Amino acid sequence: MNPQVYLGIDLGAESGRVMAGLWDGKQIRLEELHRFPNGGVMIGDTLRWDILRLWSEIQTGLAIAGKKFGSSVVSIGVDTWGVDFVLLTKNGEMLGLPYHYRDTRTHGMMDEALAKVPRAEIFQQTGLQFMELNTLYQLLALQKTNPDLLAAADCFLMIPDFLNWCLCGSRVVEFTNASTTQCLHPVTGDWSYELLKKFGLPEKIFPKVVQPRTKLGPLRESVSQKTGLGRVEIIAPPTHDTGAAVAGIPTANTGKTDWAYISSGTWSLMGIESNKALLGNRVQELNFTNEGGVDGTYRVLKNIAGLWLVQQCKRAFATRGRDFEYAELVRLAEQSPALRSRINPDDTRFVNPPDMPAAIQAACRESGQPVPETEGALVRCALESLAHRYSEVLAGMEELAGNRIEVIHVVGGGSRNDLLNQFTANACRRPVVAGPVETTVLGNLLSQVRAAGEIGSLHELREIVRASIELKRFEPVTTK
Repeated sequence: MNPQVYLGIDLGAESGRVMAGLWDGKQIRLEELHRFPNGGVMIGDTLRWDILRLWSEIQTGLAIAGKKFGSSVVSIGVDTWGVDFVLLTKNGEMLGLPYHYRDTRTHGMMDEALAKVPRAEIFQQTGLQFMELNTLYQLLALQKTNPDLLAAADCFLMIPDFLNWCLCGSRVVEFTNASTTQCLHPVTGDWSYELLKKFGLPEKIFPKVVQPRTKLGPLRESVSQKTGLGRVEIIAPPTHDTGAAVAGIPTANTGKTDWAYISSGTWSLMGIESNKALLGNRVQELNFTNEGGVDGTYRVLKNIAGLWLVQQCKRAFATRGRDFEYAELVRLAEQSPALRSRINPDDTRFVNPPDMPAAIQAACRESGQPVPETEGALVRCALESLAHRYSEVLAGMEELAGNRIEVIHVVGGGSRNDLLNQFTANACRRPVVAGPVETTVLGNLLSQVRAAGEIGSLHELREIVRASIELKRFEPVTTK
């Protein structure tokens, strides 16, 4: 019997892919069909996403799927990063290219928002951590600098929801991504209309919020003809990449809070899975966030700068004629002296500096620490600093969970970084289980399989992930 095929469109900050999941009824096998680069594009001193090129690349990947798998394709699902959005007119015209969350227009907007509505009230209405890149402050920046554009909008769609509109015409926002906006109520699961009203934001543009595994409709006829795919169903998996990643974590302890996760990539998202949003004062004080998960769960987590530090160092090295592969940078870091200098990865100076190595060196110099001069020393400083930051966040998570975290699951691209995994185990004094690398895609694809009735529960989904991949375990050791 030929396997059923599910297609996952997975967009990250650096690259995007169209992936096939071949499901035989017990296990799923992944096949990459098309990979393409992604990143911000500067236009008129603003940083944007080239969403039209991304849509073109997606269609190329779908056409490859149509040619290879044809009628075996069951459904398609999209996941991307959070917070960014597209505005549409009533007739479906895009109102400009979407802004990148690292664009500078939001600088100072959070302070302006807090001057109008108290921090505690915003937190109770949204349950979200306070970061200037949140959708709320992006919308307030647009209201301030380009109110005519906001006035012309009829529909607000987040990036994966816009791609679903491209695929099937749906005008809804999926819950896990909606929960990253700081515009969604953490108890009702609907938009925080009272808060939107206080900020003078147009409530009418916010569409219906739908849960993961919602069937959105068949592939548009025009896309079907172009790609050779049938009118297959478009499914909303957890459309936020971290939501999909957490769904795919291979834990045997679903429903418990004795494990934590780090979804490790450009960002590190570190948290626990909770059956409800945690809205106490201490959660706000520690600046944790409540993001939506599957089956009514919440991801109580904190955003940490992540491998962005290393990615930007690599880019800076290349501009100086020193073009390294990531594996080589890790090897150089491993050979560098241990525990010499440490930075705060979440310092705003590291959000989007013109020269990441110079920014790291300046931070070390200002704090009176040895300044890392070589490529290996710079990368080691970044990795050790991330591991130390994880240990700080772990302490806060244990306080909020009310119990000891026994194991940390590291998933995503960063799970391949054995050096960082060992640093994390050492700093946190907890075992680290690394893998899978493709947890986001697995969460996306297996959520579609679940929507088709082939999987009965989240626990069963995670058991399938455990059976489909190899895991690597790192025990803490004392570093001299």
